[in-house]
Amino acid sequence: MALDKSEVEKIAHLARIAINEDKIPEYASSLSCILDLVEQMQSTNTDDIELMAHPLDATQRLREDAVTESNQREAYQKIAPATEDGLYLVPKVID
Repeated sequence: MALDKSEVEKIAHLARIAINEDKIPEYASSLSCILDLVEQMQSTNTDDIELMAHPLDATQRLREDAVTESNQREAYQKIAPATEDGLYLVPKVID
């Protein structure tokens, strides 16, 4: 699929990129090659190919979800500079 100058300019506009006029033929050639490759891949018969959920067919080992530390909120809030109703008070950053 060969792209012309106007199509390359439309693509550049949609992508919000600025391109040099002298580079348009080079871009058109590169984009045409990419589109030809996509067209070639789409024409491949995949009817007898089984779908794969993962290319390596690997499973992830999961750890047990267990609490490993005790709740120390009260101890941390006692040493905090300012707290109120169980929350840490911090200086205002944004007006």
